[in-house]
Amino acid sequence: MGRNRSNLKVVPECNQALDVMKYEIAAELGLTKGVTGDLSSEFAGELGSSPASVYGEVDWPTIATRDAGAVGGMITRRLVQQAEQVLRGL
Repeated sequence: MGRNRSNLKVVPECNQALDVMKYEIAAELGLTKGVTGDLSSEFAGELGSSPASVYGEVDWPTIATRDAGAVGGMITRRLVQQAEQVLRGL
C-alpha cells in the first residue's frame, strides 16, 4: 500500500523554520505550557534554542483538532503573506 507523502517539503531545510512558526503561533493562541510571552524567535536557532524551549511545550498528541487546525491555518496564512510580499518586491 502506498505511503501518504503529502507532508514532504519542497525545501527540506525549511523544517526548522516551520517548527519555530508552529510554536510561535501555538503560543499566540495560548496552547503552550511553560514559557510564554512576547519572545523573538529570529535568533533562537543560532543560539541553539529549540522552539519549545523558547515558547513553551505544546502537548501535540492531546491538542484539540480545532486548535491544531487553527495552528495549521495560521501557518498557511503567514506563508501566503510572505510569498505575496516577495512577489510584490519583484
